[in-house]
Amino acid sequence: MSPRKMLTRMAGWLVLTLFMAAGAFAQTGAIAGKVVGPDGQPLKDALVKIDRQDIKGNYKVKTNKKGEYFHAGLPLGQYNVTLEVGGKDVDNVRGVRTRLGDPTEINFDLAAQAAKQAALQKAAETGTLTQEQAREMSPEQRAAMEKQMKERSEAMKKNKALNDAFNAGMTAMQTRQWDAAVESFEKGAEMDPKQHVIWANLAESYIGMATPKTPAEQEPLMAKALEAYAKALELKADDSAYRNNYALALAKAKKFQEAEDELTKAAALDPSKAGTYFYNLGAVLTNIGQLEPAGQAFKRAVEADPNHADAQYQYGVYLISKATTTAEGKVIPPPGTREAFQKYLELKPDGPFADGAKGMISTLDATLDTKYENPDAKKKTKKK
Repeated sequence: MSPRKMLTRMAGWLVLTLFMAAGAFAQTGAIAGKVVGPDGQPLKDALVKIDRQDIKGNYKVKTNKKGEYFHAGLPLGQYNVTLEVGGKDVDNVRGVRTRLGDPTEINFDLAAQAAKQAALQKAAETGTLTQEQAREMSPEQRAAMEKQMKERSEAMKKNKALNDAFNAGMTAMQTRQWDAAVESFEKGAEMDPKQHVIWANLAESYIGMATPKTPAEQEPLMAKALEAYAKALELKADDSAYRNNYALALAKAKKFQEAEDELTKAAALDPSKAGTYFYNLGAVLTNIGQLEPAGQAFKRAVEADPNHADAQYQYGVYLISKATTTAEGKVIPPPGTREAFQKYLELKPDGPFADGAKGMISTLDATLDTKYENPDAKKKTKKK
């Protein structure tokens, strides 16, 4: 063999030897561990995701029936190990380094994790961290926990002050100290404007304050009451009782069409109380001398609930006010008048309006004396 051919063959052996040496030095490690579920038992089929950080690489392995997992053949490097259960990441260990020889052990204990979270939550509620808890936290975690504890402390103080303001307002309402009630509820609304019950009671307090005032004095107070009720309904639009009370306030403010619209909404939200809602409107309108709108409200009440006895009676009174009398003295009421009184007596034969209903029916059956007599004529006497 010529020297040139021998050198060429030796060069080829050298290259092959180098490749074989490179393969021998391709060193790998392993990650292994055990997963314990929230119930303290080994967790089967949990997914462990192993993501290399220094070079792109992603690996996955599931736990066996003993909750154990093992992944070999991982290039030496730095990894994040994440536990996935039920499609959600539930725990994570960052900066894990593989090594030659024994596998790197990474365990997950969801029961211990839950207990630790509960202890941290209790610490946040009480405002006290144990030394062990503080040591286990990073500076960022401690800062976040301290912020949470501070916010909770402030919220608790605020809630106490809010409850105190609300309770003071309710006490003042019960004793008809309307000025004090308004002051307390306004304080509560300022602390937490999202409390619909505070706005509703503030509205009622303004109405109570306005009631004994002159019409000129009532106007600005009723405006504030309506504004407060509007805010309550912004927060709880599905409350039929709020809409009923808002409608009654609108009626007192002589906004009759708006009142009827709100009661229609209230009746739609709670059809079982529709008769009561319209009866209440009729009563308010009657008290402020708005007899025609009141009659229409009573009509809607009996249409919504024919068994609302008081609404039947008041509707009958409204109808009889429109009765006419013939030349012979016969009372001609609008259709439905007699039926309204009869329905009341059927529903409440011993009710507070029973005598009135009977009297109205008697009037309808009687003939009024319409003949005019000169009272002076009785003074004339016959000549003897």
